[in-house]
Amino acid sequence: MGGTRFVGRHLAAAALARGHAVTLFHRGRTGVELFPEATHLLGDRDGDLRALASGRWDATVDVSAYVPRQVHSLADTLADRGGRYVYISSLSVYATPQPPRFTEDAPLIELADPTVEEVTDETYGGLKVLCERAAVGRFGAGVVVIRPTYVVGPFDYTDRFTWWVHRIARGGEVLAPGPADAPIQLIDARDLAAWVVDLVERDGAGTFHTVAPPPPYSFADLLDEIVAVAGPPGITLTWVGRSFLLAAGEDERSLPLWPGGDPAGMFEAADPGRAYAAGLTPRPLAQTIRETLEHERARPAPARSGTGLPAAREADLLARWHARHPGAAPHGSAAQEHL
Repeated sequence: MGGTRFVGRHLAAAALARGHAVTLFHRGRTGVELFPEATHLLGDRDGDLRALASGRWDATVDVSAYVPRQVHSLADTLADRGGRYVYISSLSVYATPQPPRFTEDAPLIELADPTVEEVTDETYGGLKVLCERAAVGRFGAGVVVIRPTYVVGPFDYTDRFTWWVHRIARGGEVLAPGPADAPIQLIDARDLAAWVVDLVERDGAGTFHTVAPPPPYSFADLLDEIVAVAGPPGITLTWVGRSFLLAAGEDERSLPLWPGGDPAGMFEAADPGRAYAAGLTPRPLAQTIRETLEHERARPAPARSGTGLPAAREADLLARWHARHPGAAPHGSAAQEHL
């Protein structure tokens, strides 16, 4: 369901590479020219599922359900013709805070109004919870629920991880938003896709954290690894305090992936043990960094509007930070502000 933009694109590619017959149901707005060997059914899951009124499939992988009504309408249309149902959910389903290495059984968000359909930062996680429950209720105990963290890699239209790779590759003094020890996790879309296809082939079922690496892993670890792969000589990271940045009006849009932009989001320390035991084998992050940079350089595209700090804004923030903290050493913890 979907399958031509990012996660779905990699899922389709992985399934086709394994010799499966793939059907892509999408609106035809992007990716019509992709995967000519696949069957393309055009429609809109918000109101026109007629293209799915006939046919039978071994599995249905749903990357585009954001409200439970979409799961219910798909179940009504497919009946028993859709095979095993795989729902791509999110790590955002959890109530916060969560302790390090929390499992798939941790408490979930409960929306005050379960009828809401407007997807916002405040409702996204709770709506994903309702979609998961609708999936199990309609498709049965064999449902696979995938809870990824930030999905990264080639063709990532969100530009969140890609922005950091580009920024660090540009060099110079880089504003690193604190706290440096805030936890974070990522997953390469290609690893997620290959593993989902493998799960379907093996008739797997259950709920899984699709995240890497296992905790502890911090935002400083992430930026240091990007520097090691993509940073030119002379690059420095200057850690700037969270409260300073919030007071300046910055958030996770101007500083993508920043755990400190939303205290409720500082829980990227999920235990991936269940997924790893079921065969998930993430590639080294250094490989993802290198291949993302190579892909972007080979296929240049403008960054998504509003993602990342403009160079002039970054320079201004750094100057103001240094004025407050004269002598603070770049790339160290001396200038960190943990609150």
